[in-house]
Amino acid sequence: MSKELLLQVAPEIAGNDILLKQQIAKLERISFSEIQHVSILKRSIDARQKAIKINLKVVVFFQGESIIERTIELPDYKDVSKAKEVIVVGAGPAGLFAALQLIELGLKPIVLERGKNVQDRRRDLKAINRDHIVNENSNYCYGEGGAGTYSDGKLYTRSKKRGDVDRILELFVAFGASPQILVEAHPHIGTNKLPKIIQSIREKIIELGGEVRFNTKVVDFLIKQNAIEGVVTQQGDKIVASNLILATGHSARDIYELLHKRGVYIEAKPFALGVRAEHPQELIDKIQYSCDFRGEFLPPAPYSIVKQVNGRGMYSFCMCPGGIIAPCATTPGEVVTNGWSPSKRDQATANSGIVVELKLEDFAPFAKFGPLAGMEFQKSIEQQAWRLAGETQKVPAQRMIDFTQSKISESIPKTS
Repeated sequence: MSKELLLQVAPEIAGNDILLKQQIAKLERISFSEIQHVSILKRSIDARQKAIKINLKVVVFFQGESIIERTIELPDYKDVSKAKEVIVVGAGPAGLFAALQLIELGLKPIVLERGKNVQDRRRDLKAINRDHIVNENSNYCYGEGGAGTYSDGKLYTRSKKRGDVDRILELFVAFGASPQILVEAHPHIGTNKLPKIIQSIREKIIELGGEVRFNTKVVDFLIKQNAIEGVVTQQGDKIVASNLILATGHSARDIYELLHKRGVYIEAKPFALGVRAEHPQELIDKIQYSCDFRGEFLPPAPYSIVKQVNGRGMYSFCMCPGGIIAPCATTPGEVVTNGWSPSKRDQATANSGIVVELKLEDFAPFAKFGPLAGMEFQKSIEQQAWRLAGETQKVPAQRMIDFTQSKISESIPKTS
């Protein structure tokens, strides 16, 4: 009968089927030949000590029994082409998964996306990188799949309000992601893999009777007696539905402005703001793994920083091992960065956001904007960065040691 085990082994054992079987045979005091197959269910790295260990949860199948591997299938979706319609604004991960959930509930999603599909977005990404031209509706944030499509695709969170994360991971696998995301403690798909997966999700939504409309920006809400009745698009079309899901992401400032203008109650909340730090990946590996060379059995190392400084939280955010920094402005005349990694995380540099907690009182100079004061504060910072960058999409930069000492750097090393 198969048996689940929790193991802690060296990286070279975790990465070699034969060595892993030998280790299990030794621990279980059985012969190597009695083990037919080992499936890894969960894997994480323990790098707290100099001798790095891999934590594994495995299931061992013995000779003579059937090997049962985990199978992932899509839910039994039904056609919803004639069903009640629900408008979903935004085709990022929240919008696409909301659409799938609506279909599962027997409702027809009409997904409205201001940007372009994954293929057409690439021209606009090239324009921002090469020509410093920001398309307000098609960029690293807006378009099919949202920001994650072309800026990494991490699938984990610090939040304790996690919901059914495993179900989301299983859906990603069903749409083409590697089954390894079900195993790894910090699952990651990669910018080079995500576009095809996102396209598959869209095609399934349409196949089942839902709608996905690109280049369709919502500019107004149809509200009557404090009830939503639909939306108005930039083209002047009215789309009527009594249920609306806003999945526009935090970059869609115009949506917050519209909500405020239309008398929908919104409330200011604190957020974090900071810089993106870039390092040689080799340096991070040496620090995190306490070794001169990472070797073939360990992935490029991540890091995490959490600290309280003068009553404010400071922490790392969106750490990208083996990744690059990307320009992610959504409005001309502003500069903001993000980071991403390909699936193999094989770039020479690592980067991470290093941010500090802001408080509502920090937005006092923008108090006239009411609950939108923080958003105006954010705009002012991004506009200053653009001016410092020579009014281009280059990024104002300095060496980290100079940043900590409030000095202007005399030179900058090669960056991603």
